[in-house]
Amino acid sequence: MGEHLMNGAVHPTVAVSICTYNRHEPLARLLESLVVNAKRLAGRASVGVVVVDDSADGNARHVVERFADRFELGLSYRISGRQNIALARNMALETAIDLGDWIAMTDDDCEAAPDWLEALLDLQQRTGADAVSGVLKRRVPPGSPRWLTEEPFLDLGLWEGVEDGAEVDSAATHNSMLSSRWLREHPAIRFDPDLGVTGGEDPVFYRTAHAAGLRIHYSRGAVVYENESPSRATLSYQLRTFFWHGNSAYIACVRRGDPPFRMFGYGGKRVLSALQRPLVRLARGEPPHLRYCIASVLWGVGVMVGMLGVQVPHK
Repeated sequence: MGEHLMNGAVHPTVAVSICTYNRHEPLARLLESLVVNAKRLAGRASVGVVVVDDSADGNARHVVERFADRFELGLSYRISGRQNIALARNMALETAIDLGDWIAMTDDDCEAAPDWLEALLDLQQRTGADAVSGVLKRRVPPGSPRWLTEEPFLDLGLWEGVEDGAEVDSAATHNSMLSSRWLREHPAIRFDPDLGVTGGEDPVFYRTAHAAGLRIHYSRGAVVYENESPSRATLSYQLRTFFWHGNSAYIACVRRGDPPFRMFGYGGKRVLSALQRPLVRLARGEPPHLRYCIASVLWGVGVMVGMLGVQVPHK
C-alpha cells in the first residue's frame, strides 16, 4: 500500500480512531481539530472518523452527533461500555479497518495540529512505512503551578532525540497511523484485553506488531497536543501517575518477554538515579527538582513492585 501512495496511483482514505470515556469537551475540541485536518487534505485524501464510547450509556453520543456530517467518509459511533481500553481499541480497529486504507489513532484528551494527518501521510509516502508515529506535546491549563513546567513532569513517556524519519520499534496510540491491509493480514495482532485496565496495551501491541514485520517510522512534524485538565495539575496526581507508569512499564515489558528480575533491577537503577539527581543538579548550581525526584523514585518503585504481583489500575 505504501508503494501505491508513493506513486500517487490511488486516492488514500484515512479513518481516525478515537476511544472516549466521559470527556465531552475535550472530545469536541479534538473532533473540531480533525475537521480542520480533513479540509487541508481535500483533494489528496478522504477522511472519516470512528468514535468508540467506553461508557455503557453512550454518554458521548450528543457530542458525536454534532460532527456526523462533517467528514467525507462519515463518522461511525459505537459503544463498548466495558471500561477496558484494550477492548475499546479493538472495536475501533475493527470498525476503522473497513473505512480507511489507513487508521490514524489519537486520544480523546488530545487536539491535532492542523497538519497532523498531512504530516503522517507525507512521511509514509516518503518511506513506504506500514506505520508512522508522531510527537505529543502536553499543554497545562492557566494557573497551573510553576513547578509543573519548570521540572520535566510533562516529558513522562515521551520520546526524545529521535530523528525525523527514523525507523523505530514501537509507536504510541495517542499519535500514530498504520496500514489497514497490514492489520487484515495479521488478525491475531490486536490489543491485549488483559492489559486494558492496568495499561501498557499500546506498547505491547506495537512492539508485537514490529516483531511480526510492521515497519514503523517516526515523524517529528506530526504533532498532537495533550490538553491537561486542572485535576492533573496537582502533585498528588503526578506522583500517582509516575507510580502507575512505572508499574505499567513492568507489566508491558514482562508481557513481551523481558525477564522479571532484569526489570526489577532496572527499576532499582531508576530509583538510585532519581535520588542522585538533586545532588547532581545542586553541584551544578541548578534547582534540585525535589518534586520530580520523588516522582521518579515512585516510577522506579512502580517497576519493582510489579515483580511482587502488584498491578495498579489506570485512572
